[in-house]
Amino acid sequence: MKTKFFLKFALMSAAALLALTAFSYGQAGTDVKKAADDTGKATDTAAKKTGHATKTAAKDTGKATETAAKETGKATEKGAEKTGDATKTAAKDTGKGTEKAADKTGKVTETAAKDTGKGVKKGTKAVGHGVKKGAEKTADTVK
Repeated sequence: MKTKFFLKFALMSAAALLALTAFSYGQAGTDVKKAADDTGKATDTAAKKTGHATKTAAKDTGKATETAAKETGKATEKGAEKTGDATKTAAKDTGKGTEKAADKTGKVTETAAKDTGKGVKKGTKAVGHGVKKGAEKTADTVK
């Protein structure tokens, strides 16, 4: 009898252990499922927040780029105006310098023409005087 009792007790203990094990596994499965659900919700929330932050950053970057483009345009315009002013001033100065050089060239040319005229006049007189003497000598010789 003791063997039957011991056998029954062993079988009941084994059945109780199996039931407890199955219950434990069932509870663990529920816990794992709940953890997975929580992770999914946390991932979804994080993705939404990341998307919002990315959208905000893109808007801010767009505004900063627009501002930088406007400032670059203004600086380029100012630089072009200064370059234009400098070019205009340089053209005026070049014109004045060219006018002065032309005046000096005109004066030098006038002086050179006068000197050339005087030289030609003297040379003509000398040649004329020589021709006259030569003609007189020729006339004397012919007589």
